[in-house]
Amino acid sequence: MNVVFLSPHFPPSWFRFAVGLREAGATVLGIADVAHESLRPELREALHDYYRVDDLHDYDQLVRAIGYFTHRHGRIDRLDSLNEHWLEAEAALRTDFNIRGINRRQIGAIKHKSLMKRRFVSAGFTPARGRICRSLSATRAFIREVGYPVVAKPDVGVGAAQTFRLGSDADVERYFRQKLPVDYIVEEFVVGEITTYDGLTDRNGDVVFDSSLTYSTGVMESVNQGLDLYYWIPRHIPADIVEAGRQLARAFDVRERPFHFELFRTLDGTLVPLEVNMRPPGGLTVDMFNYANDIDFYRQWARMITAGRFDAALTRPYCCAYVSRRDRRAYLRSHEDVLREFASLIVASARMDSVFAAAIGDHGYILRHSDMEPLLEAARAIQETAA
Repeated sequence: MNVVFLSPHFPPSWFRFAVGLREAGATVLGIADVAHESLRPELREALHDYYRVDDLHDYDQLVRAIGYFTHRHGRIDRLDSLNEHWLEAEAALRTDFNIRGINRRQIGAIKHKSLMKRRFVSAGFTPARGRICRSLSATRAFIREVGYPVVAKPDVGVGAAQTFRLGSDADVERYFRQKLPVDYIVEEFVVGEITTYDGLTDRNGDVVFDSSLTYSTGVMESVNQGLDLYYWIPRHIPADIVEAGRQLARAFDVRERPFHFELFRTLDGTLVPLEVNMRPPGGLTVDMFNYANDIDFYRQWARMITAGRFDAALTRPYCCAYVSRRDRRAYLRSHEDVLREFASLIVASARMDSVFAAAIGDHGYILRHSDMEPLLEAARAIQETAA
């Protein structure tokens, strides 16, 4: 099986997907815009062949790269990056080279938040009301319908970059001065707790691994206000999240790939879908899957691609939490203090790439325990600021 990876070196920890594919017997072919010798040694060893382009945004260069690999290795069976930024390029290449997976016809509904919302409705959900508003007058008209506050965010975008919470006419005017020159969708503000349904599907679209995250604060607030953030994986996923998540997986026909679905749980307990992502959750969350379940998700995904099976036993022995800190903030406990005081809980500690830092902090700790409360207590202590 020939598997092409776009940008296999980023996100940094995801080189393990390529390693898992090679171990599973696939021929792993990489395309990126960096020198081959700059790749980490484990990734270089995992790749059977590598094609460097000047710019991954140049579609013609990507076409030449696939043509080169096809000439040297034969038909391409799979192509992926597991990276939101390249989803449209992946879909175009799959379409042009008849490669299995999400194609041009399908990509719109998983990239455009406005089209996601239509799919939510057709699947029986009631998402937050929203509309693409291209003018000040259209924005004001929508706000008259739903009332303040509202959230404005790029119709195509990832995370909470360039997202605005608008609570007044002055906010709206400032938003129009600052927003990007792209289509924005304006949505009614939903009061509730953000949660997720994450996992992996097989070739038939059946969920073979699932997990869930709950956040201490919204990612939008973390980005826009520079707040500290922690989030956690429970040992047991609430049944209504599983039901809603699997309904979304069917509605978006997710096959043979990881996914990350975001939902609000409102004050009355209702689950409201926010958006879907056809990739694993970012940061160190895949590593959290591993620590919470004592599995290797990277290798399991590779086996799903190559052999069509996920064979890890899921006993869910641990709760797992990610706790962030920001360089500009003075904390009561030093990094060394944290490592010493919470040594029995911490299983990983790492600097975050600058691309992720705005959302999930400059430094992150992964903690695990069989019970949730020790992790929440530790998270609050780690983020406690100096007087």
